Amino acid sequence: MADETPLDRFRLALTGAARAIAHDAELEVAWTAEAPAVQGHSLRVPMPLRTVPPEQAREARGFADSFALRLRHHNEALHRRHMPAEGGARACYDAVERVRYEALGERDYAGMRANLASSTDARTRADPIARAVNPEDVPIETALALLLREKLSGLPIPTAARAAVEMRREQIERATGDDFARLAGLLEDQAAFQQLSLAMLRHLELIEADELDAGGDDGEGEDAPGEDEEGGEAEQTPSQEMREEQVSGEEGEGEGDDEQTAEVESETEMSEADPGDEGEQGLLPVRPNRPWTDIPEGFDYKVFTEEFDEVVEATELCDYEELDRLRAYLDSQLTGLQGVVTRLANRLQRRLMAQQNRSWDFDQEEGLLDAARLARVVVSPGHSLSYKVERDQEFKDTVVTLLIDNSGSMRGRPISIAAISADIMARTLERCGVKVEILGFTTRAWKGGQSREKWLAGGKPGQPGRLNDLRHIIYKKADEPMRRARKSLGLMMREGLLKENIDGEALLWAHARLLARAEDRRILMVISDGAPVDDSTLSVNNAGYLELHLRKVIEWIEKQSPVQLVAIGIGHDVTRYYRRAVTIMDVEQLGGTIIEQLADLFEVE
Repeated sequence: MADETPLDRFRLALTGAARAIAHDAELEVAWTAEAPAVQGHSLRVPMPLRTVPPEQAREARGFADSFALRLRHHNEALHRRHMPAEGGARACYDAVERVRYEALGERDYAGMRANLASSTDARTRADPIARAVNPEDVPIETALALLLREKLSGLPIPTAARAAVEMRREQIERATGDDFARLAGLLEDQAAFQQLSLAMLRHLELIEADELDAGGDDGEGEDAPGEDEEGGEAEQTPSQEMREEQVSGEEGEGEGDDEQTAEVESETEMSEADPGDEGEQGLLPVRPNRPWTDIPEGFDYKVFTEEFDEVVEATELCDYEELDRLRAYLDSQLTGLQGVVTRLANRLQRRLMAQQNRSWDFDQEEGLLDAARLARVVVSPGHSLSYKVERDQEFKDTVVTLLIDNSGSMRGRPISIAAISADIMARTLERCGVKVEILGFTTRAWKGGQSREKWLAGGKPGQPGRLNDLRHIIYKKADEPMRRARKSLGLMMREGLLKENIDGEALLWAHARLLARAEDRRILMVISDGAPVDDSTLSVNNAGYLELHLRKVIEWIEKQSPVQLVAIGIGHDVTRYYRRAVTIMDVEQLGGTIIEQLADLFEVE
């Protein structure tokens, strides 16, 4: 299709390759900002930037490769049958099994080798092994898996884990003896591989000999892995029993790998050559943070790293089935509230339509026949001043952005009311010809996330600035009809979405999106319940660091920007930040307050 973006084409290629590898025609690939996982027939892999940089493309391909290989070569029922009970042994058992099915892919598909190597590097960087300084700090399951991978695939230990693995290499190799070499000959036989893996764990003293014996000989189970202990039929499609893998990796192309790799690289080059293609055309997430040189130097604000920040569409954070459920829950919250807010919305619509009403010039020599002069026309048909001409009232083309605080303190009734009001406002304004954008802001993690991990790994430099991973969410784009975005608002009801809030950068992001619009009147309405809070940032910078930045951003917008800024505080006095603001103590007032504030802004000329 002509409006397909590089990210669209990349996902199609990813899906086709994953289906071919897994031998599953119903398999789908979806983007995620959370931990990559297999969920039924859906593979959730990390979403690259809209330009699909090669290193991020390899990461996504590696994830999809690993998951597709799991679906094809791994029988979950068989895997669970003799799974050790002790946590450490079970972690080793799982890690060794992943090495097995990934080794099959590295053997069978040349293009997959680099992808899986990249995914292993990413997993390793996020693993505690990358921070181990003493042998007792080295996770045995990670070290064992990396050493087995080195033997099976001939690939080197990732740089981030190399020193730590060497601390345990001699101990592991002495205990396992020739187990690695024997495992190499059993890659295609999961049952036999599993039994030898358990023996290896006994050699490492991770399980007792009697526990291994209790597992018993699989006997004819090896030949008929579809039967369970009671002789019943076990599930033959392991994809139905997949557990989520908290790993980092990439998707390979499988059959036709080289051809698809060339296609993705070509698409990446095209995307980089034309970076100005706005995400709003293809409904794609875009990266929010402009260079800090675009911001006045007086802000005195810095960011430790933007590497882990994201702008993401609501539909990318959960699947459509879950969105349906969340939207249904949000609709249930409308009970007893919809009538009140809808009446207020109708009042706003009447105000706006009144400003757009057309007027008439009477007693004209030509135009439409004036019905009020009908008697004169009958009596004196030759009279020339019996007509009227319609004159349009000027109404500025307008766009409104609702920027909603998605922090943890909004959990419960406040976020429900904010979502409901945003829904009704968007539909009301849309009927009046006013475009509406609905945005949300939070962080990807509590207390710093990957940004803090990078800061710790870098030696904890002083005054690092903002030290958390931003998550800016697009619920509805200005040019998107509300009927298409309606379900997206249900995401605000999702457990675990609401974390911390860094308001200053969120305002700059929403403001930059408004400045890119062509409308004559641009309005930014912020709905929040408190000052910016991020424990990770505030613990390593000056007190009030985020609040001071927010104040400077607000002052800059209010004094120098063509954007009209208004704020609504929920149980929190935001008038000390914003010149035009109102505070409500009862969330039931939010719908009416939004309408009154918007109506006042529209009447200001």
